Amino acid sequence: MPNPNETLEKPTILIVDDTPENIAVLSALLRDRYKTKVATSGVKALDIAASEPRPDLILLDVMMPELDGYETCQRLKANPQTADIPVIFLTARTQVEDEELGLQVGAVDYITKPISPPIVLARVRTHLSLRSAQQFLKDQNQYLEHLVSERTRQLAQMQDATILAMASLAETRDNETGNHIRRTQNYVAALARALQPHPRFKDVFTDENIDLLYKSAPLHDIGKVGVPDRILLKPAKLDPDEWEIMKLHTVYGRDAIIQVEKYLGGSNTFLGFAREIAHYHQEKWDGSGYPEGLKGDAIPASARLMAVADVYDALISKRVYKPAFPHQQAVDLMREGRGSHFDPDILDAFLAIEAEFLAIADRFRDAETTPE
Repeated sequence: MPNPNETLEKPTILIVDDTPENIAVLSALLRDRYKTKVATSGVKALDIAASEPRPDLILLDVMMPELDGYETCQRLKANPQTADIPVIFLTARTQVEDEELGLQVGAVDYITKPISPPIVLARVRTHLSLRSAQQFLKDQNQYLEHLVSERTRQLAQMQDATILAMASLAETRDNETGNHIRRTQNYVAALARALQPHPRFKDVFTDENIDLLYKSAPLHDIGKVGVPDRILLKPAKLDPDEWEIMKLHTVYGRDAIIQVEKYLGGSNTFLGFAREIAHYHQEKWDGSGYPEGLKGDAIPASARLMAVADVYDALISKRVYKPAFPHQQAVDLMREGRGSHFDPDILDAFLAIEAEFLAIADRFRDAETTPE
């Protein structure tokens, strides 16, 4: 690890004084150890300090015409480009109040005139070392923040990939494709965005929650892994007993996510949405759905979104029991379910953005869909 006190080039010191003799004395004292720049006014000092390469430290006279040292220092500290450059006041003023004012406006040190060369050199060396150490720590913190951000991004990508892989396994057993997952999660996100201004949903469908809904939607049918193939893949209508087993996929999905929550020692918003969607996406607004026959707002909003997304995609997709319907026919059938199958407000949002649903269906089209 590099030493924070090591520098590849000599530090640059800006000397600000309206008296040429004072500048000459300080320049002669410092030039062997440091690069120097000079300014004979506060205004000029501000320009030089903000220009590249910026000075590493400023020696600033207090008593100058037009813009005195105090005002110059305040302006330096108010500018983000120069705020972190340490300022040492050099002044003939010896009152405690003067030194206190200098420190209040942002100076790091206060040296009285006539100057003592050893003291000036010692103070300059000390504050340059402090600045170097602070910059080193700042760079290290930025590097660590970058590492944490990158690792978090990688973990999020891994989580998303794992979720899609799990969901794809369930969909594959049901003769569906990964595109069904892509379509439905995009439908859900589009619906949630459309409903953000709605008073009923503005507190639920925040930007953060929409992202989590998008990521959790692929798990809506994860419970199908627990349904026997003879039922799940049956190329004919299910009999009543088979249908009751089929409906259990919602319970299996909920229980699988509950096991994850138990393993983690608690839940979070993402798992909460995933559990709601898996368990309740087959519920209907009028209470005629399953597995619990919930009605109206008793059905979680996440599951009501999924109900619209899932039914639309089922309508435009080929199944063993039906052909793929064109988009407009699917929309007309969905409209008939307003207030019975679907939350009226969510269905209205769907109708308002049906063109976006069509675009999503076309983007993630497969041989089993006819979104036109």
